[in-house]
Amino acid sequence: MLRVEAIDAGYGRVQVLRGLSFEARAGEVTCVMGRNGAGKTTLLRAVMGQVPLTAGSIALDGQRIDGLPAHRIPRLGIGYVPQGRRLFGPLTVAENLEVGLMTRGRGPRVRERVLDLFPRLRERLSQTASTLSGGEQQMLAIGRALCLEPKVMLLDEPTEGLQPSMIALIRDTVRALRGMGVAVILVEQRIEAVLDLADRVAFVETGQVAETVAAAALSPDAPQFARYVGV
Repeated sequence: MLRVEAIDAGYGRVQVLRGLSFEARAGEVTCVMGRNGAGKTTLLRAVMGQVPLTAGSIALDGQRIDGLPAHRIPRLGIGYVPQGRRLFGPLTVAENLEVGLMTRGRGPRVRERVLDLFPRLRERLSQTASTLSGGEQQMLAIGRALCLEPKVMLLDEPTEGLQPSMIALIRDTVRALRGMGVAVILVEQRIEAVLDLADRVAFVETGQVAETVAAAALSPDAPQFARYVGV
């Protein structure tokens, strides 16, 4: 389990997160929703050690991880797919996957499992990442994170700008991760995707989790969507 307790964080003098508390449980998909600027991406970056905390704590399976250097966090089993993918563009598909495998010392077995999930990547192992389509780049970004065999997976709007067939594939991947017992944190703005995938929805407003609701208790016209997301 990933537990975030009353964290404050931001950028210089700009405070973004204000006493935010949150948890992600193994084998569940927790969707994080909120308006632009509410603090969703900053929450993920704080978990990854990319934004330092000024208060509060973050723990993975009871072990505090806040304060660790950012490069140590993935080694503990937290995968992160940021907006924009952040691939190594000049490297091939195979080399990008190798970077993920090296992070936690994983080998061919894990690589094959990832390629079974994304057969299109197997066809493009020698192709440079920058020449892939947007959907293929998103597959590679997720695949690279899966090479860590993560306990927790952070996905920041992974379906943004993709065609329906790619969106469906990524949704299937999220379901597969849940079935593997991974705790998935999904930042998503599409209500239909959230209701289809989520076990719980955390609504973020002005740097705090204002409300966490079981997805089964929400409908497309639930007031929380209008109140916190503006749709």
